[in-house]
Amino acid sequence: MSGVVAEIAAHISAIAAADWNSLTGSDNPFVRHEFLRALEDSGSVDAGTGWQPYHLLLRDATGALIAASPMYLKSHSYGEYVFDHAWADAYGHAGGEYYPKLQIAAPFTPVTGPRLLARTADHRRMLAMAAIDIAKQHRVSSLHVAFPTEPEWRLLGEIGFLQRLDSQYHWLNDGYGAFDDFLGALASRKRKAIRRERKEAVANIDAIDVVSGNDLREAHWDAFFRFYIDTGSRKWGRPYLNRQFFSLLGQAMADRVVLILARRGGRYVAGALNLRGGDTLYGRYWGAVEDHPFLHFELCYYQAMDYAIAHKLARVEAGAQGEHKIARGYLPAPTYSAHWIAHPGFRDAVAAYLERERQAVAHDMRALAEFGPFKWQE
Repeated sequence: MSGVVAEIAAHISAIAAADWNSLTGSDNPFVRHEFLRALEDSGSVDAGTGWQPYHLLLRDATGALIAASPMYLKSHSYGEYVFDHAWADAYGHAGGEYYPKLQIAAPFTPVTGPRLLARTADHRRMLAMAAIDIAKQHRVSSLHVAFPTEPEWRLLGEIGFLQRLDSQYHWLNDGYGAFDDFLGALASRKRKAIRRERKEAVANIDAIDVVSGNDLREAHWDAFFRFYIDTGSRKWGRPYLNRQFFSLLGQAMADRVVLILARRGGRYVAGALNLRGGDTLYGRYWGAVEDHPFLHFELCYYQAMDYAIAHKLARVEAGAQGEHKIARGYLPAPTYSAHWIAHPGFRDAVAAYLERERQAVAHDMRALAEFGPFKWQE
């Protein structure tokens, strides 16, 4: 790394937004400076929440930023969606201290995207090697990269990271001009089921609003935060994001926000938050204060598909987990993570486990894909 210096930034605000974003491209909103800063400025991400910013930077001899990774020193494994709790338990039972660990990720975001931000392949490799050096210098148990792109995943495997495979469910827009075109591609039984679900979902709903850009108001965020808190409290015990985060997100990235809200009786009763990036709509959070059959499917899946078709987006990624998505046109797609383990013996044990897990995940993806709703799958 002749002439190249590695640095750690304790806050994303220490890095010029233009410099950081010049490395991210425009396709993925979750590694943009604005998104990461909203997390930090709101206090949703800091040492107190177990996500201490530790962003890795590479600068050339002139001081110019040539590569970067959103990196965090973590005191737990929550909010990652790549589950290593069992590894932490095993490491602890063997007398080791698994935490703190280093995590390269978009916090709370199970979305594939660039994690080694660089303009050239050489700089990307240098950045990954620098991350290992930092892990060794700090004597942490491990360094993890969550939801990298497939090329990044393969690069990380080449330099000694253990490779992990998982899956999500994504909907692909096959050039549909309208939702009915999508329905026309389905087997008759599946087509009828979706039509029935959409009808029942809105039977007692007055209207569905799709809010974005300059139309976003604090009242929209107030309503959505109630939904988010309700869902988060039930799913995670405590929600990861606070109310201020959503205001900051709306201020900094309103053009990326697609908020889908259901109204009944003069108030919003349910909503789904999506972010738009490049050719993809990313579904992130959902919640409701009233129970309406199939409304979750309508707001999170079908309305997202409507939006993608209308705006000629290539895909909808509706978040982690949920085999029920398959019958609604969301088919299995691979996701990736990579793991550097300091202790040789523990590394070997994890490597053996991941080898078996990769085979099982690949088998399950092939099997589940056969249950899709399309005519060609009959």
